[in-house]
Amino acid sequence: MTRPLTSRERTVENRRKFYSDGETAAIQSRGEGKGAAENWLRRLRKELVLEERVGRGDVWDGFALVCRLFLAALQQRAKGDPTIWNDTLRYAHEVTTRHPPM
Repeated sequence: MTRPLTSRERTVENRRKFYSDGETAAIQSRGEGKGAAENWLRRLRKELVLEERVGRGDVWDGFALVCRLFLAALQQRAKGDPTIWNDTLRYAHEVTTRHPPM
């Protein structure tokens, strides 16, 4: 027999379900890649605002750097050099596998 979830555990489970349902709905309405990307951007925007409210405004600098990295990787791939793109994707996959977002 399993014990009932604590209120904190219930909150985490409900949040995961909410985000999972939101991602599923976005994918169904906009397609696999675009729907998932829009869902993650929406979630990230919320987290960025929350981080800024608690006094960690440097989060915007970090986000800008990540955007610049992604843009540089896209531009290099368009020029025929997929090295940065492949390295970025591989690193992102490793990090999110080890530390999945909640």
